[in-house]
Amino acid sequence: MGDIAGSHTPSPQPDLNRNRLPSLFEVLSRRTLPPVDLYSFYIYMRDQQRSVDYLDFWLDVAQHMTLCRHYVRELRRSVLVVTPDGEKVASKRSSAMLENIGDMTHPVAGPSKYQTDKENNQDAQMSQFLREDLHPQDSPVSDVSAAHRNPDLTGGPRNISESSSPAHTVARQDIRASAEKILYTFLLPGAEREIILPNNITSDITTAIEEYGRDDPEVFDLAKDYVFQAMERDAFPGFLRMKALGNLIPPTLILRLIIGMISMFGAFWTAFVLIFLDESRRSRLYLIIPFTFGVYFLASFQYTLDPVLALLGFSEYTPFDFSRVREPFVRRLLVKRALVVLAITALVDAALLLLFILVPGRRL
Repeated sequence: MGDIAGSHTPSPQPDLNRNRLPSLFEVLSRRTLPPVDLYSFYIYMRDQQRSVDYLDFWLDVAQHMTLCRHYVRELRRSVLVVTPDGEKVASKRSSAMLENIGDMTHPVAGPSKYQTDKENNQDAQMSQFLREDLHPQDSPVSDVSAAHRNPDLTGGPRNISESSSPAHTVARQDIRASAEKILYTFLLPGAEREIILPNNITSDITTAIEEYGRDDPEVFDLAKDYVFQAMERDAFPGFLRMKALGNLIPPTLILRLIIGMISMFGAFWTAFVLIFLDESRRSRLYLIIPFTFGVYFLASFQYTLDPVLALLGFSEYTPFDFSRVREPFVRRLLVKRALVVLAITALVDAALLLLFILVPGRRL
C-alpha cells in the first residue's frame, strides 16, 4: 500500500519559520525536520514507549485514506477527461458525485479538527461515493476507469498526463485489501499486532467491514481519532522532552550516570588522599580532570543533554548513532540549554576544585 499511496503523493514542505515546538499532527504529516521528525517519533515509540503498533496503525489508516483519494481521483479524471460526455458511460448520479467532490489536492490525512471544512466535506463525499460503489465490477463508473487504464477498449487517448494522478492506477480491490489488512493486523482479538481500543469502536469497525463490506475511510475515523489523542496525551510530551529539550536517549543516560558516579568517586578519593599526604596545591590542580568528567557526565544525565554535541548540532537516535539537528527552533533551543548546562558544569567544577585546593593539607 505504501508504494502506491505514499511514494507518489506530494510531500508536505517543512515549516522552517516555525517559532515554536511542533504539534503531533505536524510530525505525523511530515512537516518537521530532525530530531522531531516522523522517523525520530517512530524510533521513540518503538524503543521508549514500546507502543509502535499504535503509530503503525495510524500510518496505515492514513495510507488507506490516500489510497482512496487516488482511486476516486482516477475515476473522476476518467469521467471528466477520457469521456467528457460522462453520462453516456457512467450513471448521472455517480458522475455528479465525482464532479462535486473536487480535485482533493490536500495530501495529508489527519483528524478532522486539523482539516478545513472543505477538506472534511470532500472526504465525507468521497466516503459516501465509495459506500455506493461497493461492487466495482458492476459499476459503470468503474467501467470508465478500466477504459482509462486500457485505452484500447474505447479507442480513447493512450497518454493522458496529470500531475495529481498516481504512477500506478489504484483498483478497488486494493482499497478492499487495505481495509481488511488494517482490520486483521491491528483490530481483531488475537491479531498479530493488536492494539487496545474501546470494544464498541472495534466491534463497529469489524461489523462494517466484514458484514457490510465497507472499505471507505470513515470506517476508521473513531479509531484513528482515539489513537491520535492517546499518542498526543501519553507519548508526544515525552518525545518533545527527549528530542527538543535534550539530545540523549535513556541507555546512553544510564551509561553517563555510571561514568559520572565513578569519576566523582575517583575525584573525591584522590582529593582526600592528596590532602592527607599534604601534597602541594599545585599537585592538587590535577583534580580538575576527574571532577570535570564527573560533573559533566552527571549534568548530562540530569538535563538529558550533552552540551558539546548540542553546540555542534547533533542529536542521538539510537545508542551512539547521531544525526544533525535540522529543525531551526529546536536547534536554537538546544544551544540555549547547552550554554546553561555548560555554565552550571563550570561553576560546580570550579567550586569543588577550589574547595579541595584551598583546604590545608595534613599528613597523617
